[in-house]
Formats: sequence, structure tokens, C-alpha cells
Amino acid sequence: MIAADRPIKRPAWARLLVVDQTGRVTQMPRANWLDVLRPGDLVVANDAATLPASIAGIHVRTGQPIEARLAAWRAPVSATPAVFDVIVFGAGDYRTRTEDRLPPPALAAGDRLAFGTLAATVAELTDHPRFVRVRFDAQGAAFWQKLARQGRPIQYAHIAEPLALWDAWTPIAAAPVAFEPPSAGFIIAWRDVAAMHACGIHFATLTHAAGLSSMGDAELDRRLPLPEWYRIPASTATAIETARAEDARVIAIGTTVVRAVEDAASRLGGIRAMERQATQRIGASTPLRIVDAIVTGTHEPGSSHHELLRAFVGDRVLADATRALERDGFRTHEFGDSMLVFADARSRLRRASLPASAACAA
Repeated sequence: MIAADRPIKRPAWARLLVVDQTGRVTQMPRANWLDVLRPGDLVVANDAATLPASIAGIHVRTGQPIEARLAAWRAPVSATPAVFDVIVFGAGDYRTRTEDRLPPPALAAGDRLAFGTLAATVAELTDHPRFVRVRFDAQGAAFWQKLARQGRPIQYAHIAEPLALWDAWTPIAAAPVAFEPPSAGFIIAWRDVAAMHACGIHFATLTHAAGLSSMGDAELDRRLPLPEWYRIPASTATAIETARAEDARVIAIGTTVVRAVEDAASRLGGIRAMERQATQRIGASTPLRIVDAIVTGTHEPGSSHHELLRAFVGDRVLADATRALERDGFRTHEFGDSMLVFADARSRLRRASLPASAACAA
């Protein structure tokens, strides 16, 4: 696969690799993705806007330059002061590969970090020298204003030109809670929303704080995904339960949607309006209670995103799909091509054996 190196959300060249319920692999122009759906399907997308989660600053005690990348919420999103788990790098920027970035100066609890007018304290250390918990001084609107001025979207070396914040927003972006873009949503154009309505395909959204795709260290990357906050509104919960009752298909736009709804269903058996953190790791042995298919980017074997796809289809089919992606030069990363993977018979039977929700009781 080839890295997509331009921040174009819906390029004319974008392709879609489709893996159907039998494991057959085909491809089509990505702009035609709705042709694979049918009336009655429910499409669920993540409406999280992307934070300017990369902040350049100074480690006050040593005077050395740092870059802090917000990685996970560690207090409710609306809480003040804001508390995050953060990856800290030393001097340099995104032009250096993440795994080659310099380490930060030795960090200690109580250290002060200065990001222009935005200041923070290292509140807690972890078992890794670049992974710490940080509490920001500014509260409420002042925090958001300063973060908007000082931060920029997290970026990786495969894209040379600096990203603007809006480059990382999907067309339906709403609440700014994601650390990286829920980039599967780049497939959606507003005309698609209108087309879905016209042909009887239902559309709903939830909000999920999409996390980092890489933390620059193999040990840390094995911990991905970190616990991620999500919110399912009442209208989306109702739409999902209606689809289940009518035996309609639920199509998730992105791994974040799968993590949110499957986490919720694993706790309750069904879906209701809720806010909580997704902590479940989804893989080959995970029963899919809600989702019938996923639209996602192209992912390399070994990544947490690829592992999640093993809940939908077996390893042989995934290997076939990977060979097709590599053979035909599909583009990877957030601005690349896409896949649409339907759950196979094994996954559907596994879901059918699960108990139905009892009115989604708390």
C-alpha cells in the first residue's frame, strides 16, 4: 500500500475495496459507496470534531523544547480543569517519523509545561517516560481559546505540508473531542446524506473521542486503543434498536463507531442513550452484537484497526483483502482509500445466539 500524502478528503481517485458476506473481494470508485447499501440499512457515523491536540512548548524546569500530544481524556469532557493523558516528545516536529522522535527531558510530577499562554502541570507519571497525565491551568472557555491558538492537529511524516485544523474535520464534525480525525467519515458528502434519505437508508450519529494511531513506541502502541470517551444520543439509540427489531443492517462508518456501540451493547445487551468510556478491545473472538458492516480505511496487519476487522471476517479473507490492497496500489492512512467489510456468516451466527435487549434497561 502507498501512503496518501495530500490532505484531500474526497479525492477523485479514491477507491473502495468491498468484502462481502461470502468473503468475495471486489473494488469500485469510493464515491459510489452507497450503491452497495439497500433501503432499510442504518448508517451510523462519528460526528466528533478533531482537537488541535499537538502543542509545542517548553519544559520549564530544563528550558528544553517539547511537543505534547493529547492522547486521552482523563476527566469528563465538560470538567474543569481539563486533564489528559499525554505523549511528550523532545525537540522536533511531525517531519520526523514518530518512532524516531527524540525523547522528552526527564519528567517529574509537578513539572510545569508552558505552551505560549497555555500552561499545565505534570499531575502523574506512568510506567513510560514519555506518557504522563497533565492538568491544564486554564478553565472553561479560556482553556478552549488558548488551545485553539497554541495547538495544531496531530500530524505524521507521510504528509509533508502542515495540516490546517479543518483538514482534520469530517463534513459532519460537531463537538471537538477527537485527538485524531475519525477519518472513515471523510467518505461522507452532504449529497450522500440527502441520497440516503431519498432511497430509504437511515442515518444517525454518535460522538466518539477517536484516539491516536501511533505513540512512537512499540510498547505504547501495543496499548492502543486507549480507553475512549463516547456519547450515544437518544435518537441514535432508538434508530439502532429499531434496526435490530426490523432485522435491518447497521453500517458503522469507522472503527470508532464499532467500538462505541459494541462497548455499549456488551454492557447492556442493547443500546440506550449514554456517555461513558469504551474499554473493550475488539478482535477475532469478540461477538458483534450490533454492527453488520464497517466502512474503514486501509489498515496494515498488526495494527489495532486491523485487529478489529478480525471480528467481522476470518484471517484468510483479511489476507486476501490485504493482497488486493497491495497488488492494486491502494492508498493508506487517513486521506487514503477505503474498505467496506461485511460480517461473515460466522459473525452473524455468533450475534444471532446472543440474547436480545430487554427494553435497554439500565
